[in-house]
Amino acid sequence: MDPIYVQLVVQGLAIGAIYGLVALGFVLIINAVNVVNFAQGEFLMLGGFVGLTFGVTLGMPYWAVLVCTVLVFAVLGIVFDKVIYQPLRGGDFATHLIGTLAAALIIRNVAQHIWGPEARSYYEPFQQKIFEVDGVIINPQHLLILAMTVLLVAALYYFLYKTGLGRLMRATAQDRETARLLGVKVGSVATMAFAMSLTIGGVAGVVVAPLFLVDLNVGFMAGLKAFIATIIGGWGSIPGALLGGILVGLVEIFATHFFTASFKDPVAFGVLMLFLIVRPSGMFAERVGDKA
Repeated sequence: MDPIYVQLVVQGLAIGAIYGLVALGFVLIINAVNVVNFAQGEFLMLGGFVGLTFGVTLGMPYWAVLVCTVLVFAVLGIVFDKVIYQPLRGGDFATHLIGTLAAALIIRNVAQHIWGPEARSYYEPFQQKIFEVDGVIINPQHLLILAMTVLLVAALYYFLYKTGLGRLMRATAQDRETARLLGVKVGSVATMAFAMSLTIGGVAGVVVAPLFLVDLNVGFMAGLKAFIATIIGGWGSIPGALLGGILVGLVEIFATHFFTASFKDPVAFGVLMLFLIVRPSGMFAERVGDKA
């Protein structure tokens, strides 16, 4: 195969893995409380700025930045649950749509107030240790993104389907009131789900920050592409979130190569429309309950 196309595939996999990570945040909340958090993409943006503060301003090593980001976003997830989700609990889809979109706007404005409107650059954690294999340039950051994505997908799948707490989360999404009657602390389940979901979003922001400028606008588009990946992969499916994200990433990279960068968004939406027509349930549809 032409090294150029292999290079495009590598880049598409890395970008798609980022969309997959954000989509995992969507899927986790869907599986736990059966709602969609439309602010999820903004936590990728926020993760980039938080990582910038730890890594550039405070001079922490990259591994310490990741650890601190996990702690910060776990706390933010608890706060988000108490301040945003719990007051809207029991509301319909439109209620959660408006509530989480409002939260997204608040997050973005707070980030602008703290870090300013300008895009910021992150340091290169691998110090430009880019290597070449058979004419294909490999960025270690791409490998880190792919490895972390696969690890999180496997861990989340095991948690939701193989552990008692994960089964409680899925049972709560299926029927909240029945789960409550059976003694499940549904409020605690939701809190844990949001803590995990926001942590995934924050980590995604840290691992993608060295590849691009940290910018206020990145969250909206990343969240939108991740939502497309969630639909393509199958509503509530963990493997589907990853594969949907990778598909969107590959489509974007090849659309940019064969046309221009302005084509990547229309092509991504075109793929979504194709799936909605041909396979509206997505690649790996999961059954998720009707009650939030």
